[in-house]
Amino acid sequence: MADFGRRERRGTRAYIGSFTAAGGQGITTASVAAGSGALTVLGGVDDVPDPAYLALSPDGDTLYAVSETADGAVAAYRLTGGKPELIGSPVPVGGSGPTYLSLVAGHVLTANYGSGSVTVVPVRPDGALADAPTAVLQHTGSGPHTPRQQGPHAHQVQPDPSGRWVVDVDLGTDSVRVCTLADGALDVHREIALRPGSGPRHLAFHPYGRYAYVLNELTPTVTVCHWDADDGTLKPLAETHVLPGAPAGDAYPSGIVASPDGRFVWTATRGEDVLSTFAVAGEELRLVGTVTCAGHWPRALTEAGGFLYVANERSGDVSWFAVDPATGLPRYEGSIEAPAASCVVIGQVADEG
Repeated sequence: MADFGRRERRGTRAYIGSFTAAGGQGITTASVAAGSGALTVLGGVDDVPDPAYLALSPDGDTLYAVSETADGAVAAYRLTGGKPELIGSPVPVGGSGPTYLSLVAGHVLTANYGSGSVTVVPVRPDGALADAPTAVLQHTGSGPHTPRQQGPHAHQVQPDPSGRWVVDVDLGTDSVRVCTLADGALDVHREIALRPGSGPRHLAFHPYGRYAYVLNELTPTVTVCHWDADDGTLKPLAETHVLPGAPAGDAYPSGIVASPDGRFVWTATRGEDVLSTFAVAGEELRLVGTVTCAGHWPRALTEAGGFLYVANERSGDVSWFAVDPATGLPRYEGSIEAPAASCVVIGQVADEG
């Protein structure tokens, strides 16, 4: 790994998670060039196994990482200096295979794929994590796709745009749960059933908050839903295929993101190594086209500053794309090496003085 040295100054940074068990380097930090979006590796840390998904605090001073292992944990890193510094010890989440995390109302929430649960860990005022979770919400149920749906598999958890609700997506039960978070505990407000066997993986909200787009892993589709934040209701409207034709085998869609202006939605599909672009037309998504992800097995997709960043897990790199403002289609700009890359998050870093 490169030395951070004095290069770590005010600017935009990318933080790349990876699977250390597959040769990943832990959490890699890269600078993001203004104007071009180009990444340059600065260094990294490897003190937590399999930090496969990351999230930044709202002030950008703290980075949180899951440890996607059988025992499952979450860790916090301070970012006010140059090199990310681990704060305390990783906190066990009481679930296996945490694959996603988000910050909600002073808590870190993890979606635990292996155990099919969601964990709540309080965040202290200095950004450090509490010593233990305050709650673990266990999902129940199954689906018709065997062996992928023999039990629950929570894959994502996040707040809705209003901040009133917590939404978690379960691949194993073909459902989305809308929850409340109060006094460190999650309570299910309602569970919304999606098409049996669809295998919902990730959900992205439209920036105006009226629609949500659920990416399905077991069938390569996006379910367009109406979202009502007043009463926490998610209503499925229609499904749209993420590919122009039938895939040769299992497609394994992975990531989904909406543009900040609400005009486009992008998805990544691992089995086809492509990014798909959709134009938003009211309650409908229209497939504009697909482009190569410039690597193999695009596991995660991030939008920042008019660029798309793709973590290509099996080819071991992160690629970035400029977005055509008229069509929304991505144009490949470059890549950096990142073995077993699993996600990319982007934020500002403070001047170290």
